[in-house]
Amino acid sequence: MLRRDLITAEIQKLAQVLARIMGLKLEGKLAEADDLLIESLANDFGITPEELYSTSSDEFDVLLTEKAFPAEKLEMLSQFFYSQFDRSVINPRNDSFAEKLSLIYRILETKHHIVNMTNLDRQKLVDQYLNS
Repeated sequence: MLRRDLITAEIQKLAQVLARIMGLKLEGKLAEADDLLIESLANDFGITPEELYSTSSDEFDVLLTEKAFPAEKLEMLSQFFYSQFDRSVINPRNDSFAEKLSLIYRILETKHHIVNMTNLDRQKLVDQYLNS
């Protein structure tokens, strides 16, 4: 029970950080939002900018396997990535986020047996982006 409470508290904290990132983006403070994203990924997920932007899907899969995030935290990571993904712009940054999102959705489905309508819709959009 204690583990579940700790995970819940961590997810609530991450949701607040994500809301703050989204708020900064809405205010047009994109550099601040990116800085907060990078800081949160490093502090809360142990993911460096190099791992985020330069690793292949296979390397990122290994990284996620090593970190063994609980399903809830992996779901939150997908939300962080999706907040940065812009399917209307084709560029290497979006390619990287799309590939990693697709991987996370697959892991959530196959390893954790988690499928929800939001992720299904997002996965469809990501797949359309990757196949365009």
